[in-house]
Amino acid sequence: MMEKMIFGRYIPGNSFIHKLDPRSKLLFVFLFIAIVFIANNAITYVMLLAFTLVTVLFSRIRLYFLINGLKPILFLLIFTFLLHIFFTKEGELLFKWQFISVYEEGLKQGIFISVRFLVLVFTTSILTLTTSPISITDGMEMLLKPFKRFKLPVHELALMMSISLRFIPTLMDETDKILKAQMARGSDISSGPVKERIKAVVPLLIPLFVSAFKRAEDLAVAMEVRGYRGGEGRTRYRQLKWDWQDSFILILLGAFALTLGWLRS
Repeated sequence: MMEKMIFGRYIPGNSFIHKLDPRSKLLFVFLFIAIVFIANNAITYVMLLAFTLVTVLFSRIRLYFLINGLKPILFLLIFTFLLHIFFTKEGELLFKWQFISVYEEGLKQGIFISVRFLVLVFTTSILTLTTSPISITDGMEMLLKPFKRFKLPVHELALMMSISLRFIPTLMDETDKILKAQMARGSDISSGPVKERIKAVVPLLIPLFVSAFKRAEDLAVAMEVRGYRGGEGRTRYRQLKWDWQDSFILILLGAFALTLGWLRS
């Protein structure tokens, strides 16, 4: 399941979304995260879902690939849905069996929160799937540039965030590899009492931490031997270029936010 994690991966392509400036894509995602919370009824949530699916369409990333990438977080999605179903006691009673009661408002909130979670995962995944780690670093650094006046280490911060994003799928792959190796030795973390499962996870965590530290050390050595000395005086081979398409998608997002606000109940 771990190898299904798509967040942090990059797929080279030639789509409309791939060609956008990383700054506009980062701004789009940050603003979209805020806009998601405007939706509060069925129409606005349907529009939110439709807008996300159109974005996926323009990225030329297969929807099946994105849905497949939801498997590692499927448990969290179902857990959130059930939490609202069973603990929201408002509205008309729809179903009752023994101590289990499902109310109209609980079902509605469960669906709304699941849709909100879904569109956020899809949108942030589209950002990393269509933007290379180095472009994300450059984009973040340029967006955070004004904070240099306050002595904020902008370049180091952007690089750190970019490397963290890039290492998520790598660590997931490593976890899957170690898990399979432990299972081949007879370890089982999917069944048995909770105490035994926690004990079985320890042999998984230790090699994972060792591998993560080793990778971090290898990366640091590789950067050092190539003469990397941080952001001061560093030049770039590829220059970022803000085009009309970048302004267009932000204007489109603004219009979409106004429409959601108008349709909000």
